[in-house]
Amino acid sequence: MTGRGSIPCRLLLADDHSLVRAGIRALLEKIPGVEVVGEAGDGREVLKLALKLQPDVVLLDISMPGLDGLETARRLIRDSKSVRVLMLSMHQNEEYYWKALQAGASGYLLKRAAVAELELALRRVMAGEVYLSPGVSQGLVGTLTKRGLAGLKSPLDQLTPRQREILQLIAEGRNTKAIADLLTLSSKTVEYHRLKLMHRLNLHDIPGLVRFAFRSGLVAQER
Repeated sequence: MTGRGSIPCRLLLADDHSLVRAGIRALLEKIPGVEVVGEAGDGREVLKLALKLQPDVVLLDISMPGLDGLETARRLIRDSKSVRVLMLSMHQNEEYYWKALQAGASGYLLKRAAVAELELALRRVMAGEVYLSPGVSQGLVGTLTKRGLAGLKSPLDQLTPRQREILQLIAEGRNTKAIADLLTLSSKTVEYHRLKLMHRLNLHDIPGLVRFAFRSGLVAQER
């Protein structure tokens, strides 16, 4: 503990593994002033609960089913200028740090963090600062100050939010009808988006789309 008083923070906790959520919640409950107002297991549930509960901070797993954590963060910040997103991840990789910050997150915390680091991250984020786990290299910090976030591009960045969403659902094994029902679209519209995806990524079949989604980190491998 930092010993600098409580942190007045209403927090929404989001992770798709209930045991992981339970462990993180136990850590959060040791931090004075932090109130966990809700829990979510997928990206769409995060958006619904955030709208309903109006938390100060969303502690958000980067790998979420249905709607990945990065796109969920973008939508949270788009819909509420006051919410702060602290991304939670097992990935100690500069590309993930970049993508989280590009999405508008206020911080990036590794899942192996101790309770003292979790408290420090929340203090920084609630103070309007950016928090990055110590695992991030000094080179990344230097690059941020020199050129900002605009310079990093990947094939995933070429996609629209709708295309990313459909790609993730395809990679998670959902068929055209299931995707159409979930997104309230027609099957023909989903097929159109799938064709556009293949054209934009220069891929020619669904297995190729699935492999791309895993390679790009849009869908996480089983942990």
